[in-house]
Amino acid sequence: MRQRLVGGARVLVAAALVALTPAAGVEAQPAPGRPAPEITAGKWINSTPLTIGDLRGRVVAVEFWTFGCYNCKNVIPTLRDWHAKYAAQGLTIVGVHCPEFGWEKPFDKVVDAVREFKIKYAVVQDNDFAVWNRYGVRAWPTLVLVDKRGIVRYRHIGEGEYEETEAMIRRLLGEKE
Repeated sequence: MRQRLVGGARVLVAAALVALTPAAGVEAQPAPGRPAPEITAGKWINSTPLTIGDLRGRVVAVEFWTFGCYNCKNVIPTLRDWHAKYAAQGLTIVGVHCPEFGWEKPFDKVVDAVREFKIKYAVVQDNDFAVWNRYGVRAWPTLVLVDKRGIVRYRHIGEGEYEETEAMIRRLLGEKE
């Protein structure tokens, strides 16, 4: 494959390798089975500041989103449903708002979006992408499930796989600590 690539093909392979390599200062994604990175960042909406340590004993769904993202908006109704259905059973959803554009950064606009989308679960503003980088996120939306011991157990990027994700939530809620 080394010398058989010609011209543009060699450039495509190089570009693919660069795209798959973590950016400088960005950790690789925490693999399932590894401790969950911290979720502390900026201001909180619908909650006092939370930490992964504070949430021991609960299943945590960490949802990376931004209010201007069409795909993120499509996921929110399912997250609202899971919050209503499973919060009393031990699920905590933390929406980590990471703005794609500058106009998504002002706190009051995030608060307005949370209200408009009828989000009742915790949301933390991550304008500096600190949590995003700790989790090695590369796309909106991304969902990470953390078990009751603080271990990453599941990751899904994009929309869809709602049934599989909900089945994993139920499984994690049923596990002993």
